[in-house]
Amino acid sequence: MDVIEKARELGKALQQDERYLRLVKANQANDADETLQDLIGKFNLKRMEINQEVTKEQKDSDKLSKLDAEFKELYKTIMSRPTMVEYNAAKQDMESLVTFINQIVVDSANGEDPDTIEQATGCSGSCSSCSGCH
Repeated sequence: MDVIEKARELGKALQQDERYLRLVKANQANDADETLQDLIGKFNLKRMEINQEVTKEQKDSDKLSKLDAEFKELYKTIMSRPTMVEYNAAKQDMESLVTFINQIVVDSANGEDPDTIEQATGCSGSCSSCSGCH
């Protein structure tokens, strides 16, 4: 079996992992959350309003401040929705898994023993032993 076949096997195993399944479920919950979808629509419209105001020759700073405050409040509301909170937690877990997998691959390609590679717990500040920031 060649390396590419093993990578495909890894991809299939990844899609069976509980962290992947949690992320898929969280994404579906976000899609089904009508309140969240409405908030996202309003958020996008507010962003367009801000962009329109910024590109005007005669900018209304009071209007921009008001739009910016509304934009930030919509963002805060979106990010505090239970479905979005769960999605972000699931996404972070999945990203952590993928980062560790990448670390194993990169370190192995650099001659390390794949069985002894431990998951990095954060940035040590030294890039010499790092497999990349996430």
